[in-house]
Amino acid sequence: MDKPDKYPGKESDRSRMKKSYNYLVTGAAGFIGFHLSKALLEKGERVIGFDNLNGYYDPQLKEARLQLLKQHDRFVFIKGDLSDLEEVNEVFRTWQPEVVVNLAAQAGVRYSIDCPESYIQSNLVGFFNICEACRRYPVKHLLFASSSSVYGGNKKVPFSTGDMVDHPVSLYAATKKSNELMAYAYSNLYQIPLTGLRFFTVYGPMGRPDMAYFKFTGSILSGRPIQIYNHGDMYRDFTYVDDIVSGIEAMLLSPPQPDAQGTRYKIYNIGNNKPEKLLHFVEVLEEHLGVKAIKEFLPMQPGDVYQTYADIDELTKDFGFKPQTGIEVGLGKFVAWYREYYGNIDK
Repeated sequence: MDKPDKYPGKESDRSRMKKSYNYLVTGAAGFIGFHLSKALLEKGERVIGFDNLNGYYDPQLKEARLQLLKQHDRFVFIKGDLSDLEEVNEVFRTWQPEVVVNLAAQAGVRYSIDCPESYIQSNLVGFFNICEACRRYPVKHLLFASSSSVYGGNKKVPFSTGDMVDHPVSLYAATKKSNELMAYAYSNLYQIPLTGLRFFTVYGPMGRPDMAYFKFTGSILSGRPIQIYNHGDMYRDFTYVDDIVSGIEAMLLSPPQPDAQGTRYKIYNIGNNKPEKLLHFVEVLEEHLGVKAIKEFLPMQPGDVYQTYADIDELTKDFGFKPQTGIEVGLGKFVAWYREYYGNIDK
């Protein structure tokens, strides 16, 4: 049964939407979810956004993203929780999405050490519910967020999707690997076309305040020290959000072809293929801010990895994916947004 308060819009509006190609984006108020939804809406697509707006980080930023999306008349927002199977099923019954991009998840490596239960509900139960809904209400393609964290402490670089990823160093990584296994089983059993995306350190405007570059910016502008782990000897494959979105868009309407077992399942790395030393990243950030950071050097933290480095050959071969944005440009765009959004005040 429809719930008018949670599923807005007149019946005629819903009927009209069902005749069009509908994208369901979970985590639409999140960082990548917002940018993907915005890109689709600007191309005239219809987007059903689903998010629980939890308080893991500043809900006001999530609301600000939502307000920008709501300026488009082809955007519908549903506040709900993926861990509620009936709620998820109702979204599918009501809106009949044909392409689903599951970006909703409890993020953060270090947070998973202190609050593991939230990762079970969001990342395992929530993803199971999405897979079940896609089984009951068949879709043309289900894409889902995995993470470079699945590579754990792998020494071989760049990281390839053919590498063993059986030794996660955080519960967050373990849930993402579990998502991949669950996805393969659902694709094999129920013929659901499924694509997993191993994201590599995504950054950019309207990003996540829990990410290091975001916290560094606030601390540098307010004169507080920034904490640099492993004494700065760390490398990250920083990937600008617009490059991520262009990669996802290229895949949306191209589900995997059957493999030797007839399973339509594929995993891709989606990163910059160019790891940057953390200290160099900080130097570029300092240049854009015009302020030198007060640095506090600390040892490696539990759950952290020394470096991330994406082998993107498969994604390039299959979809022509080529990241275009270096950190000099990307951080410049982030800093410009940050100053405008926060008014250059301490946040």
